Amino acid sequence: MKDRIKEQSISLFERKGFSETSIQDIVEALNVTKGTFYYYYSSKEQLLMNIHKEYIDDLLGRQRKIIDSGTSQKEKLKGIIQLLISDIAKNGNSGKVFFREMRHLTEGNAKDIKKRREQFRLTIEETIRLGVETGEFRKQLRPDITALAVLGITNWTYQWFNASGELAADELAEIYSSIVLDGINTRNEGEDGP
Repeated sequence: MKDRIKEQSISLFERKGFSETSIQDIVEALNVTKGTFYYYYSSKEQLLMNIHKEYIDDLLGRQRKIIDSGTSQKEKLKGIIQLLISDIAKNGNSGKVFFREMRHLTEGNAKDIKKRREQFRLTIEETIRLGVETGEFRKQLRPDITALAVLGITNWTYQWFNASGELAADELAEIYSSIVLDGINTRNEGEDGP
């Protein structure tokens, strides 16, 4: 039942927004009582925190597997891009709630989620930094700004990507990886670019 409450809430939060969704809306959609809701969650905000925490912890765990894979930094970065896009394709509603509704968390809960999100970003930054050090990436790159750019293009995807549309998640991840790793300019093979 706890998972059913969470899934129904994600659907309602995505469609109506957190503020416009009441506990009554959630229990009516599930045909249960408010007592059932309160048995599992002390408040709507605790439910939202649970959604956020599960979402980011799952991403952090899967990111760690990519980092521990022993592949090149380039392959790790591609893997992280693939992870983010496939997650949006698979868990689109959860992604929308995660990115859109964090502002409704209390200060302490928001701080906790921001710390976890920061950990995800810092891992991307470290991957890029190691790639620069090993010569896989250009020396002129700023790992901090590049990590933000990767997150910017991938995270915004939740706004428009349709998993059942003409573009598959794998194809989109490959396009994004190409933009990040190769840029959009043409250059002679073997050149390092600017």
